[in-house]
Amino acid sequence: MVWFRAAGSSLAKLAIRRTLSQSRVLPSSHARCFHSTSLKSNAVPIPRPVPLSKLTDSFLDGTSSVYLEELQRAWEADPNSVDESWDNFFRNFVGQAATSPGISGQTIQESMRLLLLVRAYQVNGHMKAKLDPLGLEEREIPEDLTPGLYGFSEADLDREFFLGVWRMSGFLSENRPVQTLRAILSRLEQAYCGTIGYEYMHIADRDKCNWLRDKIETPTPRQYNSERRVVIYDRLTWSTQFENFLATKWTTAKRFGLEARVFDPWDEGDVRQGCGSWSGEHCYRYASQGSAQRFGDVVRKPLRQIFSEFSGGTRPVDEVGLYTGTGDVKYHLGTSYDRPTRGGKHLHLSLLANPSHLEAVDPVVMGKTRAKQYYTKDGERTKNMGILIHGDGSFAGQGVVYETLHLSALPNYCTGGTVHIVVNNQVAFTTDPRAGRSSQYCTDVAKALDAPIFHVNADDIEAVVHACELAAEWRQTFHSDVVVDLVCYRRFGHNEIDEPSFTQPKMYKVIRSHPSSLQIYQEKLVESGQVTKEDIDKIQKKVSSILNEEFEASKEYIPQKRDWLASHWTGFKSPEQISRIRNTGVKPEILKNVGKAISTFPENFKPHRGVKRVYEQRAQMIESGEGIDWGLGEALAFATLVVEGNHVRLSGQDVERGTFSHRHSVLHDQETGEEYCP
Repeated sequence: MVWFRAAGSSLAKLAIRRTLSQSRVLPSSHARCFHSTSLKSNAVPIPRPVPLSKLTDSFLDGTSSVYLEELQRAWEADPNSVDESWDNFFRNFVGQAATSPGISGQTIQESMRLLLLVRAYQVNGHMKAKLDPLGLEEREIPEDLTPGLYGFSEADLDREFFLGVWRMSGFLSENRPVQTLRAILSRLEQAYCGTIGYEYMHIADRDKCNWLRDKIETPTPRQYNSERRVVIYDRLTWSTQFENFLATKWTTAKRFGLEARVFDPWDEGDVRQGCGSWSGEHCYRYASQGSAQRFGDVVRKPLRQIFSEFSGGTRPVDEVGLYTGTGDVKYHLGTSYDRPTRGGKHLHLSLLANPSHLEAVDPVVMGKTRAKQYYTKDGERTKNMGILIHGDGSFAGQGVVYETLHLSALPNYCTGGTVHIVVNNQVAFTTDPRAGRSSQYCTDVAKALDAPIFHVNADDIEAVVHACELAAEWRQTFHSDVVVDLVCYRRFGHNEIDEPSFTQPKMYKVIRSHPSSLQIYQEKLVESGQVTKEDIDKIQKKVSSILNEEFEASKEYIPQKRDWLASHWTGFKSPEQISRIRNTGVKPEILKNVGKAISTFPENFKPHRGVKRVYEQRAQMIESGEGIDWGLGEALAFATLVVEGNHVRLSGQDVERGTFSHRHSVLHDQETGEEYCP
């Protein structure tokens, strides 16, 4: 019993060692290299697989320890009450002789150990993934990932083992019940220990885990054709040259630049995947890193306008009283753009204005997304999506992030899932991760919401695109949050006039000689033969020419009315303008009509006696027109707005009854708990 209960803990390791005391165990340093060589399979006896109909119980269920305990109790009471394969397993486990003619007891024990190894890769494979583009992070590889822990030695590499076919997706579901240890380890290393580290086994939903396993454990790695690679390179060139151009023209301006140059490929992947089948809206909130570049490359704010703002700009003409101002950071005001997609559709992108405490606008993005879904009748929540861009320090350290995450699945706040992109430059503001948080990853808070987390080495541009496409597909499939953790670096520190070597001397010594993502990808494309050096030169010249043309045009640029506002905000009044005054009065007969409606209970509804008394008093106020209090006045205001066709949304703790019981806009039946809103 104890052995089963400890299957996923350190007790399991002790149990495995105990049962393998006679086995030859390979040191872990060698075990980690099992996947690196390819040897021909030796001729060894192949165990007979158990018929699939016999293996209908999944060992790898999230509740397997409890399940196995119950199964053992049943077997102890009556060995014939369980499947023959389980009967044979329990006999071997307690030291009895195997009697099953279908499969040996040794084979079952080895299979169980292999399944534990597979599960260890699914749970902890990300700890072995190559995530740090600088190669500085020192992480302890979990002992669970060493085959030696499970009794396998180098001599076992080309032995064939019985794995069976289980009720789970991924390569375990393939019709290959017998595989060599080398093949098994190779698939696990390829799937979980590359430049993407997947965290998803904390998700309790079997269907969601199986969906991800199908995507992750594919036998063929992700591949992009030459056309797609040229597009990725083109966007990467745009972002890189744009940043270099700003650095050349405005050497002392705070750009909070995109030093790791990873945003455009993920945006390209996310936008492509997100709007592949529909036209809708993305609401964005950006972290400081790379925000100016996002204006031009993704939201497509005119480059001449951006350059004009960097140069100081001019005040819009013919617009008396317009509230303007740019300050020292150029991206605090938002913008919007209708962007055409390659599929011939259009996608409206909204970048919200934000303060320097960037995460403060997270719930505003969620609110705007929810409002868009309401007014466009997007009940399925598939045409309007929120995308939040975070920093690594703020995602782990600011409470508003956690609060916003916890609103994501509430019925009255749900937006159908948000894609969270964490620009993880590994120093947050100026602090190393070990001094900024207690958890392994800055994204660990998202595990509370059963959100899958994809950690990506941002120097692998195609991995970035793949992870973001997978994130967008997850959001559209399961309508829940997902996190992409882009592990990158800041080439110039917190901003362009910062000296990061004050606090990270070792890291910035490496960064100074580290090639850019553009250089790395450029070399990869040339080596592949899919893109020629002439193609690369042509793209770079095109981008450089456009940037220079837009810079010259910016000298004559005159700001237009409300460049930073969407068309839906044309009636927006600035703090310098006087608000339009309207007659808000309502005819007495309308007030009496709605007053009666908001002070009446449904038939057979049993309110609290205190609430009943409040409603009776309201009815008397409506009838007499005297003594009307604030609670009734508020209810009448809401009711008349609704009657006039306005959508009224109230949010917060005090909506149902108010701190001092004055509101009572939502009533609760005292016997059934049923809610009623007048």
